[in-house]
Amino acid sequence: MNDYCVIGSGISGATISNLLNKKSLVHTYDKGRGPGGRASFKRVKGKVGFDHGTQYFSPKSKEFKRFVNKLIKKKFLKKWNGKHIYLNTKKKENKKHIKIIGKNGNNDICKYLLRDIKCFYQSEVKKINYKDKKWFLSFNDGKTRSYNSIILTCPFPQLRKLSKKFIKNPFIKKTLKMDANITVMIAIKKRKKSPSSFLFNDTILGWAGNENSKKRFKSKYDLWTLQSTFKWANKKIDYNKKDVKKNSKILIDKFFKLSKIKKTKIIYSINHGWKYSSNSNPFRIKSFWDPKIKLGVCADWFVGPRLESGWISANDLFKKISR
Repeated sequence: MNDYCVIGSGISGATISNLLNKKSLVHTYDKGRGPGGRASFKRVKGKVGFDHGTQYFSPKSKEFKRFVNKLIKKKFLKKWNGKHIYLNTKKKENKKHIKIIGKNGNNDICKYLLRDIKCFYQSEVKKINYKDKKWFLSFNDGKTRSYNSIILTCPFPQLRKLSKKFIKNPFIKKTLKMDANITVMIAIKKRKKSPSSFLFNDTILGWAGNENSKKRFKSKYDLWTLQSTFKWANKKIDYNKKDVKKNSKILIDKFFKLSKIKKTKIIYSINHGWKYSSNSNPFRIKSFWDPKIKLGVCADWFVGPRLESGWISANDLFKKISR
């Protein structure tokens, strides 16, 4: 039996792991504490938490719609209803635009796909090497493991660092600047009625999502996820850890001003910077596979900025491997 090592448990890693596991032994590694990648759920206590990466997904392709509808029937996913306030005048609102979320968190889609996979979390790959038709992986804990095949699903800058000497395809030499995002999660005094989300027309604050409106848990506070614009985050991300209080305050002040929600005490706030959030400039290929050395790459940045893009890329890679 051929064995595969998949690096990353986001939508691409979870999807390709699930597809390969039907015929091969698959181990999945992720440097995070749990699955989801940029669709992670920041748990605070019990079921209470924040979707601090992907806010929701709206299926476009027929194939992904079928997959999502299957998970809705299985009660892993559900529709996010409520009052979504669209203030961005630069983008036309699509009234048929449905918002799908995980039942307990937006990483539920990855949890479902990885349910039968052996996963290793808090395992960051520092180096890979190919020798005697085997892949050797060195991890942050000093351990080394070997596999016949390797699949990489990491952001493009990390991919280049790990594998540029092994990948001969021209895409690896391209210049790709992935957009950053700064997310601030806040708990404030509970209001009687609040909208489900805001899409702002602002140069700094792009989005605010009301976690309580997703009806996953009961909280004595109103929980909001605030996400910056790419343009602002690209300028601030390298110093976000040093300027965490300053950047958080800027986004919080913007939220109260733009939403017209009465400013109140912040019970607590959490800041998370996504240096490699997404790529809006897709490549000409959807994935990469080298059958000679059994190295594959799939990721959303091949296809586009949406969660569905990662799913499409992983399915494309599986087809190439299966030929």
